[in-house]
Amino acid sequence: MDFLGKMKDLAKKDVKTIVLPEGAEPRTVKAVGTILQEGLANIVLLGKEEEVQAQAKAQGVDISGAKIVDPETSADFESYAQNFYEMRKAKGMTEEEARKTMKNPLYYGVMMVEVGAADGMVAGAINSTGNTLRPALQILKTAPGAKNVSSFMLEVVPNCEYGSNGVFVFADIGLTENPDPDALSEIAIASAKSFKSLVGEEPKVAMLSYSTYGSAKHDLVTKVQEATKLAKEKAPDLALDGELQLDAAIVESVGQSKAPGSKVAGHANVLVFPDLNAGNIGYKLVQRLAKAEAYGPILQGIKKPVNDLSRGCMWEDIVGVVAITAVQAQNLAK
Repeated sequence: MDFLGKMKDLAKKDVKTIVLPEGAEPRTVKAVGTILQEGLANIVLLGKEEEVQAQAKAQGVDISGAKIVDPETSADFESYAQNFYEMRKAKGMTEEEARKTMKNPLYYGVMMVEVGAADGMVAGAINSTGNTLRPALQILKTAPGAKNVSSFMLEVVPNCEYGSNGVFVFADIGLTENPDPDALSEIAIASAKSFKSLVGEEPKVAMLSYSTYGSAKHDLVTKVQEATKLAKEKAPDLALDGELQLDAAIVESVGQSKAPGSKVAGHANVLVFPDLNAGNIGYKLVQRLAKAEAYGPILQGIKKPVNDLSRGCMWEDIVGVVAITAVQAQNLAK
């Protein structure tokens, strides 16, 4: 079974409620038709009823099983606004500003997740990553034991002999612009846990660089070397190595040549990039040139599941991210 098929099967076993704040967005509405038909999640669409229904009619999809909520007229609006005010008043938030902010479906959706009215949220088809993730960082905050929040992309590369039958985690690709060694080590450990929980196989983590085992000398290389050392100290049982060039990380013959004796080189399935430039460029190259399925950005280190979409996503991608979000919510409940 392919990766997405596995996620869908898992999602169906314990159906979760996922809120979609971009309720009248065409790809989102089309995705909801499939999500409901396949029984992947209970869906809450945020938006004006007439606009959402008009889009469903235009798409020719049945969304009668979804709940449609207009934040501004919702019975929960005042309590959500008050909750947000209490959270943020120490930072200068006024009650009036809290009410204005809660009219934003992205904030309303995250508050639904915070209070348990939904198990997770997916957005980003028409919103930037910053706009999508900011409410989650302000309302949900970090998970217990997490030092920071980062993001990863699940890439499923067709007909690929590398990684875990073509399945990879790429991190960080959407949030942490220039992590220091400590933050980079935390990203690596969190990404390994995410890979294990979603893919179900043992993670093999490569700390990527343009250098392998000191083949180049530069501060950029030193950062990855230090991050590798820290990650190994924090998670000594984790299969993790660096610094490794991309080919040494995933191609066995190159790995044996450039990093002999490494248990990761040539077999990596979790690729940790040194900064956001490299990670974002890398995942989009693989998505477009290798025609990979790309699911995310998916947050890790956050208290409850809130996940982003690329604004260039297709409706099928939304179905996939909703299924993944549902599985994350299941794992959290365990």
